[in-house]
Amino acid sequence: MSTRVVRACFGAWLVLAIGVYYAFPQSHLYSWAALGFSSALMVLAGVRIHRPQRPLPWYLIAAALACLTTGDTVYNAIVAAGQRPPSPSGADLFYLATYPLLTVGFLIFVRARDGGTRADRAALLDALVPTVGLGLLVWVYWIAPFTRDTDLTFLQKVVAIGYPLGDGLALAVLLRLLASSARRPGAATTLGVAMVGLLCADLIFGQSQLSDDWNVGGPVDLGWVVFYGATAFAALRPSMRDLTEPGERTTSEMSTHRLLFLATAALVAPVVLFVEYLQNRAAEIAHGGLVDAPVIAAAAAVMFLLVLARVGDLAMAQRQAGARERALRQAGTTMFSAATVEDVAKACRRAVALLMPADRDYFLQLPAPFAGEAPEGVRLIPAAELPAGRSSGGYRTVLYATQALPGGMVGSLVLGAPEPVLRAVHSSFATLSTQIAVIMERITLTAEVSRRDSEAYFRTLIQSASDVIMIVSDDGVVTYASPSAGELFGTSDPTGETLAGLLAGDSREAMNEVLDRLDGGLGELDRVALAAVTTDGRRVEIECDVRDLRADPTVRGLVLTMRDVTERRRLEEDLTHQAFHDSLTGLANRVLFRNRLEQLFSVAARDGSIIGLLFVDLDDFKEVNDALGHAVGDQLLIEVAGRISEIVGAGSTAARMGGDEFAVLIEPSEGAERAEQVAARLVSTLSQPIEVIDTEGMTRLVSGAASVGLATNREAENPTELLRHADLALYLAKGLGKGAWQRYQSDLHTAMVQRLETRTQLLEAIEEEQFVLQYQPIVELSTGLISGLEALVRWQHPMRGLLGPYHFVEAAEESGAIVGIGEWVLRAALEQFSRWRMDDPECTLRYVSVNVSPRQFRSGDFADQVRRAIAESGARPEWLLLEITESLVLGDTDKVLSDLKGLRALGVRVAIDDFGTGYSSLSYLRQMPVDVLKLDKSFIDDVLHSRQQHALVDAIVTLARNLDLAVVAEGIEETGQHTALDAMGCQYGQGYLFAKPLWPGEIPALTTGAAALAAPPRHG
Repeated sequence: MSTRVVRACFGAWLVLAIGVYYAFPQSHLYSWAALGFSSALMVLAGVRIHRPQRPLPWYLIAAALACLTTGDTVYNAIVAAGQRPPSPSGADLFYLATYPLLTVGFLIFVRARDGGTRADRAALLDALVPTVGLGLLVWVYWIAPFTRDTDLTFLQKVVAIGYPLGDGLALAVLLRLLASSARRPGAATTLGVAMVGLLCADLIFGQSQLSDDWNVGGPVDLGWVVFYGATAFAALRPSMRDLTEPGERTTSEMSTHRLLFLATAALVAPVVLFVEYLQNRAAEIAHGGLVDAPVIAAAAAVMFLLVLARVGDLAMAQRQAGARERALRQAGTTMFSAATVEDVAKACRRAVALLMPADRDYFLQLPAPFAGEAPEGVRLIPAAELPAGRSSGGYRTVLYATQALPGGMVGSLVLGAPEPVLRAVHSSFATLSTQIAVIMERITLTAEVSRRDSEAYFRTLIQSASDVIMIVSDDGVVTYASPSAGELFGTSDPTGETLAGLLAGDSREAMNEVLDRLDGGLGELDRVALAAVTTDGRRVEIECDVRDLRADPTVRGLVLTMRDVTERRRLEEDLTHQAFHDSLTGLANRVLFRNRLEQLFSVAARDGSIIGLLFVDLDDFKEVNDALGHAVGDQLLIEVAGRISEIVGAGSTAARMGGDEFAVLIEPSEGAERAEQVAARLVSTLSQPIEVIDTEGMTRLVSGAASVGLATNREAENPTELLRHADLALYLAKGLGKGAWQRYQSDLHTAMVQRLETRTQLLEAIEEEQFVLQYQPIVELSTGLISGLEALVRWQHPMRGLLGPYHFVEAAEESGAIVGIGEWVLRAALEQFSRWRMDDPECTLRYVSVNVSPRQFRSGDFADQVRRAIAESGARPEWLLLEITESLVLGDTDKVLSDLKGLRALGVRVAIDDFGTGYSSLSYLRQMPVDVLKLDKSFIDDVLHSRQQHALVDAIVTLARNLDLAVVAEGIEETGQHTALDAMGCQYGQGYLFAKPLWPGEIPALTTGAAALAAPPRHG
């Protein structure tokens, strides 16, 4: 059984054990023991599978896991017996025994990685700095509180202090291990993760002991789970063998991330000092000074000396590197003057003499090249590992360099010297080895080119190429074709045939155009799209590059390079189809439908013909979805789409606009009769029941009845108005009883009269401030805490009561009243938000979100409105998030871009509302200065039931994350949606799952630091 299978099985077992542990609290005694002892067994299994050179440290680690698990078992047994474990207890003996076992095991690793030689000074210094910083943190925040706790006995203090000391000691040795080699084995990193888990769990456990609120089975146990699991996985990784074998020493040079790490560690002391000053004023006054000042000062001094020593090493290494670089340049000058193999050997000896320290003896061997294979590069190896025929000159360690040479040969170099000297010149010797390989390759290739006949050589290359190379004469006859032409055209040899005869009929005209362009003086053309039909009737798509070499006496013709791109073209067509068609029904999607509508509208405007637009909406689709589920709803949509396609025919376009809404575009005709006939047939045909299969496999009859709205271009000035007319006709059809069709007639709409009345009343409402605001919380999906609010305007109508935006926003947009309403909402929302922040500065609220209509945004003084509202309310700019629509972003791009940049420069953030519901263009996400995407509810509704929808939402979240945009999912109504979105990485969400729109008085109770509207989701 492979280690990958063992790791997978253990991972599955680990997940199962954790699930049982948390799902069945009564099983803590057994499930936790099973988890811990199985981890120890996996360490032993890893030793048996990989057979490391020194298994002792792994046995010690397995014993440490067993001791920790035994202690937990003793502790859990006391708890299971209904007793409170004493402090200290027998379990503490096993707990404390864990740390010496771990520390000794890690020390053996360090000794093995160092090759049994003296300590690596650079690695030791790099490990000591964070160790001292960690020790300071452990003392101040973990050990010192125990020493000062007067409620603990001496023995309790000793036991309590033993945990952080053990953690710190083991982690310090592990840091030394991680810093000891340039190439860190993966198992070492995994052990580091395990120790971090143990340290975090012990830290929280120690703090819980101080406050006496520890309970078994809490989330803190996950830290020990990480320790168990990561330790076992480290033993199961093949790289665990590397931990007991000598590793490559770290150089004195320091990488950026290591420098940052050491700088951070060195800043621990002053940061702790500052924090202690801020948090412990009472203790400072009582003790006449800072309590931990001596410890902090000592730690700061030690870290200063360590960093100073490391800087000295760096300065020394820099001087040595500079000297080697100068020597390498001189060696390169000598090497590149070599013209033969003998010259290379002489130059190599002189170059090594320049690289090696003048006061050090060394041994250099240049064996003859040999046939075969060998790993390229320079390795520091013991002399005993040298291949036969190689000598170390009496040195125990050598640098052995191998390089591939032309002709299947391998060249090698052996450099023997004391190991510290070899480590110092390792990189320079590797560079020299590369230079030698380059020079040898140059010499060999020069000889090869001189030896071979160029014509025969290049003919072989052409005949072996997968691309077809053809030469075509002036009269269109193929005078030469490479062997791969037979496979492309399905013939034995096309030489002597005309090029036109090889191509498909629709490609001959394209080839004639290419010839005309070449005759016009264009010497070359790339990626010409052609096609051929093979002898068996198969069509082959061809991509052709053309070079005009008719004037070249050695060619005298056109050189065509052809390649078969049939599969690539098919894939491109599939992707194009997916981009413009609905994935469920196969009908055109909204984008394709809009494109065809604009095209036909332009055609009809020119020739005076009539086009009909039908909106089809299923009357009872929601009931079917709610009663039988989304799978049955999808079957209904597919069947309805099929019936619509049959009725419409090939000349017209049917599309799914979204949800249960379809649209039909009737081809141009002389009258509206064709559109009316189609509308009547749609209503009649869709009224027939549709058979579907429910989730239990039973056949059911459901209603596919629909209402249809019809409009023609005679009543519309542009495609957008035509869409609106069809929508109004659909609204009228539904209002008259559903299951019917209605044609748009402007003189029959009483709704228009009501709309005019509403427009007049809106102006009065603005003057009398009849509007009120509700707020819907926006929560962090990972924590359930409220981070923001969306301000939602309501109209307190004097006659009709409280009205939602649906009843007046559209009329307000048309009349321009939306500008005044929007200004009031902006001002009122900021004033209310400022009051909340003033009343409770510690609340979780970070911003309030305000919707901005396109008309309001385009008003000349919108930016000034925002500035005034912020200034008058006393709000800060970053408290405000403006929600704009996609249509605003896609129209008048330059002006919108300028205004958005001005607002963001002020500090205001910008969000795209209802992202994905308009005619989206993904390019604006990169171009426009936006901060947040708000995913429309239509995307969220099917995220649990539609694989395509799930993938689409996941793709949008990933795209937003790559563009540094936050994502807010709207309309979350189910816990499963919450979990799925959080798993995708969506940061925020809002919806009825968390809260409906609330009045201002209901908000403060929900925004305290401990309040959460929903539990954080659980994954796995």
